[in-house]
Formats: sequence, structure tokens, C-alpha cells
Amino acid sequence: MTNLMQHKHGLEIPKTSKRYGYLYEKAFTIENLYDAYLDARKGKRKKVGTYLFEKSLGENINRLHEELHNGTYAPKPYREFVVYEPKKRIIHAPDFGDLVVQHAIYRVIYNIFNVSFIDTSFACRKNGGTHKASVYTQNEMRKYSRDSYFAKLDIRKFFYSIPRPMLRKLFEKKIKDKRFVDVMCLFADMPSPIGIPIGNLLSQIYALICLNPLDHFIKRELKVKSYVRYVDDFVMIGLSFEQAKEFKDRCEKFVQQELGLEFSHWHIQKIRRGINFVGYRTWRSVKFVRKHSLYTFKKAAIKQKVDSIISLIGHAKGTKSLSYFKRMLETHMPDYGIKLPTRSIQCFT
Repeated sequence: MTNLMQHKHGLEIPKTSKRYGYLYEKAFTIENLYDAYLDARKGKRKKVGTYLFEKSLGENINRLHEELHNGTYAPKPYREFVVYEPKKRIIHAPDFGDLVVQHAIYRVIYNIFNVSFIDTSFACRKNGGTHKASVYTQNEMRKYSRDSYFAKLDIRKFFYSIPRPMLRKLFEKKIKDKRFVDVMCLFADMPSPIGIPIGNLLSQIYALICLNPLDHFIKRELKVKSYVRYVDDFVMIGLSFEQAKEFKDRCEKFVQQELGLEFSHWHIQKIRRGINFVGYRTWRSVKFVRKHSLYTFKKAAIKQKVDSIISLIGHAKGTKSLSYFKRMLETHMPDYGIKLPTRSIQCFT
């Protein structure tokens, strides 16, 4: 295993070629599988699956390498569980060894696809996240009259509704290595005829790839200047009422005909009404976290669940909701100044 630790694989992807080949050989070297293992274990060092994989690290890396190259590799069954965030979601947790393979794929495909994504698609990207999506949204709102309109839309049961044949075609537009695409598709597969698993690392970038054509349709065809997307929620800002209705209809037609998806909810309102997006209720001059987050924080303060409190304070940073959070802590956790880290306390100043 010493030799593995002495090698780092660059995996730089040139930006000139339109379709890429020989990715199987790039992704599934011993060196890249080892680096993928290092990525996969981040934040998971205390998990049983990580411990068992590390216990026979060299053997497990070599086993994955051999299975991938002799055609016998197949992901193990997922561990399923339910979360409420606040909607009910069935999470499919992969075996740690399969997570290593996913990271090996991710290390190769991220740059290939990322260069084609628009700058204002913020989910699951380096230097992205909800805070940046929220800041961009508020800045764009400030560019327009309070009486101009926005259109906010989202996809019905997005991950559960993605047509896998359509997703494969999008992979193949960038990748000509069929064997590599076959392995990519293993991590999109489910017993149901449509949909991809929630819980896979690769499902995050697959979601970006799936709606990337919509982003370019909105920017190039509709020519919307102020547009932001986070996973399957997207907002077009600074429109007339007639534009908002037209663009909503054209987007709906596009996702149905080109992507095989449907809208769930949509709203066309004036900017002065505020936009509920990426966990924030945002106006041009102020923003708050959603009411569910206020309720969750109060419960966490009463039960003194420090990890939840820290996470929610981080989420509320820069919002007016922090004054409510502080009151809840003063009421239910008066010694919060001792129990919480400095970075959390500083959010209140």
C-alpha cells in the first residue's frame, strides 16, 4: 500500500475536445482509486463501512481494480432509510467500496461537465452553495423595480422522475467511451422504470447534467439576464408579467418535450412580494430563513442539540432571523456562550 500513497493522478481534462474517450483507463487506475478512497472517507472516518474498508485497504483497492477491469464489478445493494427535510425522502446509501468507485468517476467527469454549466447554477459545485445562490438572487432583485415580476418554478419529484435513457444520451454527448458510460449508468439504476437514487454522490452531478439543457435554453433562447437555479428550483427575475407567463409556458414545454419531466409548483409574482428560494425568504432589502427553520431551531434550543444549533446559525448568517435565534438561546440555553464555538457566537454581532 506504500506505493499507492506515493502516487497522485492529475486527471486534468483538456477543454478543446467535444467528446472524451479513454476515461475508463483514467478513472480506474490503482492510483485514482486510492485518491478516490481518500475523498470518500472525508467526514466518514468513524463509520463502520469506512473502518472495514480501511482494515484491508490494499486488498480492497486491488479488488475493485480487478473487478472493474475484468467486467465483474457490480454495486452492492443500497442501504435505504427515510429522512424528512421537511419533505419525506427515501435515501439510498451506497456501500463504502461503491462510494470509492463513484468518487473515482466523479474525479474524471466533474471538469468535463462543469465547463458546460452556467455560472448561476449553484448546487453541488465547487464554490457554489445555498448562500451564494441566495446572495446572487437578492443582488439581482435589487436591479429591478419592485413592481417587475419573477417566475419561480420547480420540477415534480425531480430525482424520482429523471428518465434514465435521456440521462444516458446527455452523458454520451460528452463521452464516447461506452464502457465508462455503462459504469456511470450503474449508479443511476433503480428498480423503478424511471428516476435515480437520492444519496449517491454521482446523483448530484447527474442532476446538474440533466437540467443543463434547460439552463442554456433559458439563457440563449429566452435571453433571461437574471436567472438562478439550485438543483430543480429555478427563478427568472426582472420580467414583465407577459414575459413571465410566456417564459413559464415555454419552459414547461421544453422540460416535457426535451427532458421528459414536468413542473410541480410555479409562482409568478412581483418582486416586492419577496422570493422563497434556497431556504430563505428574500426581499430586496432583507431576508429571513424559512419558518420551518425557525421551528427547528426552537426545538434544537430547547433540547440543547449543539450540532443542530451550530448548523442552523450558519444557515441563518446574514439574515434578520438571527435575532430570533438569539432570543431562543437566551430563553432555553442561557449558557450558549460557553457551549457554542466562537464562529457561531460571532454571527450574532
